[in-house]
Amino acid sequence: MQTSEKQGSRLATSANTADDTQNISKVQVWLTPSQSEFIEFVLFYGASELSKSLKLVHDMALYHSDISINAEEKRALFSVKCLWEGVEEI
Repeated sequence: MQTSEKQGSRLATSANTADDTQNISKVQVWLTPSQSEFIEFVLFYGASELSKSLKLVHDMALYHSDISINAEEKRALFSVKCLWEGVEEI
C-alpha cells in the first residue's frame, strides 16, 4: 500500500557501495511522519551516543541496583537492550 508524501516519507536505501560488492536491489519503505522524525532525531543526536546512553541506563538498572526485578521489568530491560542494539546498526 502506498501513501502520499503528506502521510509519510519514503526511505530508499541501496547497498551498492564501494565496501559492499554484493548486488542488492533498492529497498523502499514508507515511514509515518513520527517514524521519520524519530530517525531524524537519532541521526541528529548521534546513533552511537544514543546507543551508549540506552546501554548505560540498562546496565544501571540491572547491575547497579539492589531492587529485585520482576518479569515485566525484565522484559522492559530486554526491550531497551534490543533498542540500543538496533540503534547501533544505524
